[in-house]
Amino acid sequence: MKKNILSIGFIFSVFFQILAEEGMLIPSLIAAFESDMKAKGMKLSAKDIYDVNHSSIKDAIVHFGGGCTAELVSAKGLLLTNHHCGYSQIQSHSSLEKDYLKNGFWAENLKAELPNPGLSASRMVRIDDVTKSVLFGVNELTGDERTALMKKNIQNLIKDATSGTHYEAEVKPFNYGNDFYIIVKEVFKDVRLVGTPPNSIGKFGGDTDNWMWPRHTGDFSVFRIYAGPGNKPADFSDNNVPYTPLHFLPISFKNRKVGDFTMVYGFPGETEQHVSSEYLKFIVEKERPARIKMREKSLSVIDAAMRESDEVRIKYAAKQASIANAYKKWIGQVDGLKSLNGVEIKRNREAIYQDIANSNDQWKQKYGSLVNELNKLVENDSKWEFEYSLAIEYLYVGPEFYKLARNIDELVLNYQKYKSAGTLNTQLDKMAKSADGFFKNYDAKVDQQIFDLLTEEYIKQKSNSGAQLAVGDLKDWSKRIYSKSVLTNKELYVSFLKKFQDKSIKSIQKDPGYKLYTLLNSEFRSAVLPKQLIFDTKMTELLKGFVEGKYVMFPNDKHWSDANSTLRISYGQLEGSSPVDGMKYTEHTTLGGMIAKYNTGNPDFELAPRMLDLYAKKDFGEYAQDGELWVCFTGSNHTTGGNSGSPVIDEKGNLMGLNFDRTWESTMSDFMFDPNRCRNVVVDIRYVLWVMDKYANAKHLVEEMVLVRD
Repeated sequence: MKKNILSIGFIFSVFFQILAEEGMLIPSLIAAFESDMKAKGMKLSAKDIYDVNHSSIKDAIVHFGGGCTAELVSAKGLLLTNHHCGYSQIQSHSSLEKDYLKNGFWAENLKAELPNPGLSASRMVRIDDVTKSVLFGVNELTGDERTALMKKNIQNLIKDATSGTHYEAEVKPFNYGNDFYIIVKEVFKDVRLVGTPPNSIGKFGGDTDNWMWPRHTGDFSVFRIYAGPGNKPADFSDNNVPYTPLHFLPISFKNRKVGDFTMVYGFPGETEQHVSSEYLKFIVEKERPARIKMREKSLSVIDAAMRESDEVRIKYAAKQASIANAYKKWIGQVDGLKSLNGVEIKRNREAIYQDIANSNDQWKQKYGSLVNELNKLVENDSKWEFEYSLAIEYLYVGPEFYKLARNIDELVLNYQKYKSAGTLNTQLDKMAKSADGFFKNYDAKVDQQIFDLLTEEYIKQKSNSGAQLAVGDLKDWSKRIYSKSVLTNKELYVSFLKKFQDKSIKSIQKDPGYKLYTLLNSEFRSAVLPKQLIFDTKMTELLKGFVEGKYVMFPNDKHWSDANSTLRISYGQLEGSSPVDGMKYTEHTTLGGMIAKYNTGNPDFELAPRMLDLYAKKDFGEYAQDGELWVCFTGSNHTTGGNSGSPVIDEKGNLMGLNFDRTWESTMSDFMFDPNRCRNVVVDIRYVLWVMDKYANAKHLVEEMVLVRD
């Protein structure tokens, strides 16, 4: 039997050896991977990458706005991230008179840099394993008592980590609660816009090229962190000065070649590598297709409206980009998982897992039934996950007046509390002021068309899951909401808030927009959300045991935790790919390819005359390689959402480029990574600096940086 166990274990290990590049590694554990990274060409030490006692590369990496990554590139707090990461800030400063989206923006000096209320940039101070401390004393407890003690332990850890400092901290579960880490961070709140290329560079290729290769997008924007006294975080003030970082990344100007070591350092959002075969089947065949269909409806309206009006184009630029990004990603994700036969791969892995578990009485008792339980749970209860996803798409991504309805609902629910505390007027003023930002980017006619299409689709998809939703005549709802509701008219909304009193609660309950929202939201919260939470809790508990089994039964395999928006590292090489039979992708693109796309006449490939002039003159300066200006390149790094803006770092710790996308065949890597297909897409830092210097005449920014040529 022992021989059989070793044989099966060997098969399992070999099966996963092909995924050698897979993984998003916790920086504090990087020493365990140092030798493998050096075998791929890295010259750095583990301490160069992550060190809590001395400055290291980690100190140049920041969490940008909570959803992207950025990197410090100068001693004056200069920050690079993706154009699409800074897009909402760029849009907020844009107008018909100052169309920074279309024309770009470059601050000539510090005084011209633009503040961004609410935008933050967080540096990670340290990441520590605190599993034993979180679970201290809880082994004999269950239910609420166990949860309460864990919560108390976490609060004590956070207090100890931040007491007497200006730091913030959080404790996050890893591996579905098998492990816990504390993340201590320094949060900067004065982050200013320094520069952005025009959409014709920053969004070159538009929806046509999104998630595709070859790519020619200059997806970057420039910000700066400002600090208060003592170089510490402070709210925006004219007295703040540029932040002096502990470390910033030098710029790699040396020639690139296939096989060069690449390291991505950033904040990947979410991966789900451990889900069961039935769950993956549910995603591929039901959940993703339904969400794709709903976003397709919204985009059909928004895209048409943006083409017809510059005013609508500016209003809806960020919304369209956000909706379209996930829409196209999910299409590629489904296609990739189907092409790879991902569900069958999962089933084969599950069979090996069960064989190993059943080979040992102790393992059989603890892990032997988990695969079947996971798949049975999906078969029986995934409808609640499906309805939850539909509600998110409809109530949170769909018609925009629902956002104001949520704000009003929160006001109604907490009205007496605000009134008793004497904060009602403050809350009303806050809501009235926020209406300026909402209606600045809102068009009722566009929203009504989205409402008409999406509500019909929402009801249809709900019926497909066996649920019935009785809301009455949709045309009647549409007519009344967009002609009478305070939620679709700025003047009515602000007037309602200014006159708000006790009787206003009864009044708003008759408002057609609010009435429909409360009807749908009540159904969601009472009939769907509780059951989805039960499903999610059961799934998490089963996955916790399943993952524990992997660590216990296969100790010699490489293991990594799913991404959860914490700082991670992935490593690979600069290389192309052959994603399907008969197709071979080269590893980089050039400005010549960008011009060739422009010549097709596709409006997504629009370029300004200046770009054409610079190309005609071959005015590439010191930024070219062998007479060509590289624009983008691909690497075999495992990335996901949240890695947008992440630095791609060379073997010596220098910045090669900014990660901004994956190829369409790679979007499946959120669930399953295939080293032969999956590639991250990077804008070359030399092209970024060429745009600043030659195109935008902002060489003063390049001069802030340290350029390394060997």
